[in-house]
Amino acid sequence: MTGPDPSSLIHDLLDGTAPFALIARDDATVEVLTGTVVDVELLADIPLVDADGTRREVLALVPYRQVRERGFIAHDDGAPLRCLVIEERMPLPRAAVLASLPSAPVALQDAGFDIDDEAYADIVRRVIADEIGRGEGANFVIRRDFVAGVDADPRVAALTWFRALLEHEKGAYWTFAVVTPGHIAVGASPEAHVSARDGIVTMNPISGTFRHPQGGATADTLAEFLRSTKETEELFMVVDEELKMMSAVCSDGGRITGPHLKEMSRLTHTEYMLRGRSTLDPRDILRETMFAPTVTGSPMQNACTVIARHETAPRGYYSGVAALFTPNGATEGPTHDLDAPILIRTAYLVDGRLRVPVGATLVRHSDPYGEVGETHGKAAGVLGAIGAIPRDVPTLPADADPDAPVAPRRPLAEDPAIAELLASRNERLAPFWMNPQDPDGSGPFAGRTALVVDAEDRFTTMLAHQLRHLGLDARIVHWSEATDADVDAADLVVAGPGPGDPRDDASDRISAMHHVVSRRLSRRAPLLAVCLSHQVLADQLGIDLAPLPQPHQGLQKSVDVFGERASIGFYNTFTARLPQTLPDGVEVAADPVTGDVYALRGERFSSVQGHLESILSRDGMRTLERLIAAAL
Repeated sequence: MTGPDPSSLIHDLLDGTAPFALIARDDATVEVLTGTVVDVELLADIPLVDADGTRREVLALVPYRQVRERGFIAHDDGAPLRCLVIEERMPLPRAAVLASLPSAPVALQDAGFDIDDEAYADIVRRVIADEIGRGEGANFVIRRDFVAGVDADPRVAALTWFRALLEHEKGAYWTFAVVTPGHIAVGASPEAHVSARDGIVTMNPISGTFRHPQGGATADTLAEFLRSTKETEELFMVVDEELKMMSAVCSDGGRITGPHLKEMSRLTHTEYMLRGRSTLDPRDILRETMFAPTVTGSPMQNACTVIARHETAPRGYYSGVAALFTPNGATEGPTHDLDAPILIRTAYLVDGRLRVPVGATLVRHSDPYGEVGETHGKAAGVLGAIGAIPRDVPTLPADADPDAPVAPRRPLAEDPAIAELLASRNERLAPFWMNPQDPDGSGPFAGRTALVVDAEDRFTTMLAHQLRHLGLDARIVHWSEATDADVDAADLVVAGPGPGDPRDDASDRISAMHHVVSRRLSRRAPLLAVCLSHQVLADQLGIDLAPLPQPHQGLQKSVDVFGERASIGFYNTFTARLPQTLPDGVEVAADPVTGDVYALRGERFSSVQGHLESILSRDGMRTLERLIAAAL
């Protein structure tokens, strides 16, 4: 029995009106998916099971506006949560599909970025000064769009671009074309946001963008990039942010492996893999991980607010996901597996207008024109493939035979110097997150309870996971829902981190954290205060607060914590400063030169400015145990 003829099938797709999707997830096969389109309001409404109990395979395009399900802010453009309920799946040989796809160039009109380079550089400066510089977060992704007019038939354009991406954009996690009424998406996404198979959840944070020089990347040029402090810290920050998500959906918190290289046609990225176990419905996993910090920022909730302030137009599907839910035959537990790449490096065609959104990750070290260049580099892979800009042509030596076969280039990751540089990154990281994890409740504080008050930074999910490893029965409560009864009942209250100015009297959130800290202090009940709450505690003890000259966002420091050196990750814009006279009964660990206060302890309380739960806190677990013991 033979399968469908690729040429006839592609002809039918071009001439027809029915919705379809083409997906290439490996080098050998293109999956052709056909079915019916259903638009739904919520992730929970994605129709995985029919009324009669039949499990359905569904491909969902999840727009950025869906973050509203988590209570986050987003410009609402009404982009639908679009589901292709699959009625037929046809795996076809990739080579045969490629040969059957149209290849004539698609002409573009009035092509260019909607925000020019100087205007985008100004946005970068404002975000660094007004957002990162004022403690609103560690990093933010702000986008701009390459736009053009397209006169070609939309289906012809979609399949032409799909062919071009298959041919010219290597290293993609998914290469895809999704054609539905009034909307087309064609892309080559390098990044798997989240997958769930057989109870194992995987996330794949990719960050750091090395733009290949003319003629291609070499080990020497890549090594210079890998030594960049900005690029290294950028990757560590997004790993931290995705570990927050993993700790929320996985019973074992998540384990990291890597780093690896993701080599594409014009760019090379660095990446880690995060894996953990979960029994959640895949739609719930998707909701709790909306969306990747690599395309939004951190902390996630504040990143959405910052995006809304600095992006004047809605994102549509950019930074959302294409989520494929496939029945797995399980008789108990989740009934579907999930495979969800991020919707980046994607061209959208609606009403004759092409749009290719791209963004740069802005951090404290960002150079405005460097970030402008990053958006050009990210757009170039898609734009070069579809012919909107010239494609890179390999440079040959003057005496080379152009007709001679070209030997495949060894992956740069196999170069010994590159492999050593990558491996050296892990020497800085917390072994806790790189080793297998499965808390059994037998730690040194077994039998006691902990309440973690979330001040809108989900580092609290990682903190709670570590507390459980130390034996505590830990639960998290949002600051707005933390009642006095909750605060009083716990054996230990952990007042958590969050964005913003600890001196902001007008903020309900800051006021609530002051109340939690004050209540525990007045009752002499065990309290551990972290980052923002450490600053709140210092303020209540009469210790002055001040902004740092340069924010410590994703910064690793070796500091003395009450007589013991500890390597700790910091994410702070404000600091407590060592006073001339300490309050009675209060001990301080501080920088001897600047006076920055790293930790406090006294009767039934302790605090830390750094994030002991961060992957940057190599000595985090040891320090956390010491501070909890001091508070108890």
